[in-house]
Amino acid sequence: MAPTISGGTYFWGTVFKLDPNGKETILHSFKGPPDDGGLPQATLILASGNLYGGTAQGGLSNCGDGCGTLFKVNKRTGKEKVLYRFKGAPDGRAPGALVIDAMGNVYGATFEGGTFSNKERPNGCGTVFKLSNTGKETVLHNFSGGSDGDYPIAGLVRDAKGRLYGAALNGGNSACVGGCGVVFKIAP
Repeated sequence: MAPTISGGTYFWGTVFKLDPNGKETILHSFKGPPDDGGLPQATLILASGNLYGGTAQGGLSNCGDGCGTLFKVNKRTGKEKVLYRFKGAPDGRAPGALVIDAMGNVYGATFEGGTFSNKERPNGCGTVFKLSNTGKETVLHNFSGGSDGDYPIAGLVRDAKGRLYGAALNGGNSACVGGCGVVFKIAP
């Protein structure tokens, strides 16, 4: 089971599965802004019979075509539900790969958005967030573009103590234009 960033009935991407014989089944076709989102861009996570992921667009229109959504799709029925619609500032824009804890809380990073921006990231330097199993979103970290980095493009890893690890494309050592990137740790 995986997403496609475009295509499908509405050309905003799909979630599909392949059976052992290679037969493809489209579970969900994204409708795009403002409905359920569009351009799913990260690996899906399977938990409790649902596939969880994020879209780069759709949701609220604060970012033109939307700042992105978090969604879940039932792996059997294909029924999709939007879990959260990003606003850009202060919560982030364009979520990437997710991790889920045993209680059903979802953690992720957004490529852009958040409180801080800079010359390279006028749309914001990105965030790390938590979406509780009750639907409450909390920003755990706003990247500043300095020593903590910006544009966290790598997925998060969560250890047994709940600490989150990831990498940001820029920031840190200034030997590179915009910084050479950082590896970060966040203890929620």
